[in-house]
Parts: sequence; structure tokens; C-alpha cells
Amino acid sequence: MRMMKAMLGAMALMLGVQGAMAAPATPATPKRLVIVDDDVIGLNGVPLLLLQSQDVELLGITTTSGSVWRDTATAYALRTLEIVGRTDVPVMPGAVLPLLNSAEATKRWEGQYGRLVFKGPWTDYWPGDTIQDHPGASDPATVPDLPIGNPTTKPSAEIAAAFLLRMVKAHPGQITLFATGPMTNIAIAQSMDPGFAANVKEIIYMGGSLAPHRTLPGASAEQFAREFVNSPRREFNMRWDPEAARIMAHAPWRKVTMIPVDPSTGTQWTRDFLDGLNRAPTPLTAALQKGPQPGFPMWDEIAAMVWLNPEIVTREETLWIDVETSQTAAYGDTLSWGDAYRPHLGEQAQRVILSVDRARMEAAMARLYRRALPPSTNRRKPSTDAAPRR
Repeated sequence: MRMMKAMLGAMALMLGVQGAMAAPATPATPKRLVIVDDDVIGLNGVPLLLLQSQDVELLGITTTSGSVWRDTATAYALRTLEIVGRTDVPVMPGAVLPLLNSAEATKRWEGQYGRLVFKGPWTDYWPGDTIQDHPGASDPATVPDLPIGNPTTKPSAEIAAAFLLRMVKAHPGQITLFATGPMTNIAIAQSMDPGFAANVKEIIYMGGSLAPHRTLPGASAEQFAREFVNSPRREFNMRWDPEAARIMAHAPWRKVTMIPVDPSTGTQWTRDFLDGLNRAPTPLTAALQKGPQPGFPMWDEIAAMVWLNPEIVTREETLWIDVETSQTAAYGDTLSWGDAYRPHLGEQAQRVILSVDRARMEAAMARLYRRALPPSTNRRKPSTDAAPRR
């Protein structure tokens, strides 16, 4: 009898083990798919924060002219990926010039309506004291030596708009698109395929301006306020290519989140924040000491952190947004309405972020920057060494 019980017990144990072995594993949570379209400058902005986020898969970075020429933005994107060991992420060069706007047209506009504060690589001189560096060479093909080191890797042969269309077609309704520079690549993709925007899960863009006010003390905040103090509806990303911005604003996106200048006036890169990152140094925190320039607002970082940490938002509003494209004093300015007042001419509803909790945002950013680099099957060893200067 005892022998029979032992045999039955052994059989039960074996069945239990087999059942446990056959039980399906809990499926891993799929990563959130993103593409970043940007006029990348410096070791900061959206790509770096997304790369440090464990639940995000960055499919690629597309570059455009804006704060710097396209090829310089491409070099910054490549170097950023080298520093964090993510050379598996492709970089696709996009538009060099706006759809219609030009340096000559901008000079003619300034002759009628006054000098623009910032014109990206068309900025020929600063009329007063400023902490802002000159954007660089007037020749789009000239790439200056980068303060974070020059890249050794090369961009993809695929152009930005083609990559955007291909990825969105391969992952319909799954990709979040960050647009943190001028909208030229986005407009080209939308013009090539009118169904492009409708197949993007969400677009989050940094651009436009509503009613910003200077909120921080100091010379840096005062100097950056020059961009909006007398022209509160003007913002560089929209002003560089107003026609592209208008195409973006009229496209049939599923969801649009706008990060105007307004929330950025309460943020600023500081030496204290950068030094705090380096108290427990990693290759990334060490590299960041050469990246963001203290005094600059955290324009693009807000776009990333609003998506990664929605709890930082303290004020938002739903507005219908458009961009002025008539060749008048308001060329490139942001237009906005509530639902009852909009003209119904194709403008789309947008979630507009008006303010964020700076302390909570910086704390969340610090956690990401200090995080060990996430694994990648094609990762190079992280390096902060600069490539040889040309």
C-alpha cells in the first residue's frame, strides 16, 4: 500500500512539473515605437532621453535644417548615437532648405518689418550681447567640428521622408512621431502620401508660440525673451518653414500634442543640474558636461518628458492651431482658436502644453541620464572620446 502511494505521489509530481513547464510564459510588454525628426544640435534633446527609456524603441532619427544646417544636425545625431553605443539606430538626412522660404526672402521681409532675433544658419550676426553661439557656416555642406566630437559612422542612404513613409506603413497606428525642428520632412511625407498622418499614432511637436512670458531671472532668460517679448506668436521652428508647418497643422493626425515656447520659459539648463548628474559619473553623464549649454531653455526635453512622464504637466488646453503663411508682418506666426471661434478651414484640434513642473521634470530627466545604458544586440562600447578633428 505504501508502495502504491509512493508511485501515485511520484506520478502526481511529474504531472505537476510537466504542467508547469507547459504553462505559457507571460508575454513581455511591447516597447513603444518612436521616430524623432529633428534639427539635432548638441548632446541633448529628445533622442537621448528616449534612448535611455527602457520601454521605448527608437526606430530612427530623421534630420532637417533648422537651428543648424541638415548635415551638421546629422553629424550631431550620429555622434549622440556613438556616445551611448546605439549605432544600430539609423539616421536619415532630410530637407536642407524650406519648401518656399529662403535667405533672400527673409532679408526682404526684414527690410519691411524689422530684424528677426534668430534665423538659424541664416543668422549673420547678433545685434547685441548674447550667450547664444553663432549657428556656424553659411554653406550647408560645411560641417564644423562638434564640441562633443566628430562622428565616425555614416548616415543611411535613405532619405528622411521615404523612411517616415516606410516605417509608418510597416507599423500603422503604432508609431509616435516627435518633431522638434522645422516641419519640412513631415510636410514632404504628408504631400507624398496623404494617408501618412492618419497612420501615425501621435505626433508631438515643439514649435509655435501663444503668450509666453519671462519667468526666470538672469541674463540668459532675459536674452531668450527677446524672441517673444515683442512678437509673442513668433517661434523659430515655424518661422523657418511656415508652409511646411501649415501642412503639418492641417494633416489628419489621430492625436497632436503641441509644445509651444510657453512652458519652456520656466525651464533652463544650469551648471548645478549638470554637476548634479556627474556626482555619480557614467560615460553619459560625463559626456553631458560638454553637451547642453547652461542658460538655454529645455525646449525639446519638455516634448520628451511630457510623453514619458505625463504627470509633469501642470496646465494644458485644447486649441485649434494654424500657421500664418501670407507674406505679411505675421508670416510664420501661430494662430489659435477655441472650438467656438475657429474658422473651420482645415485646422485640427491639438493638446497644447502650457506649463510643466520643472522640479519633477528635472528629477525624471536625471534618473534617465544616470540609468545604465539599455542593452542592444548591435551596441558598440560606450565612448565619450572625440573622433580626430578634421
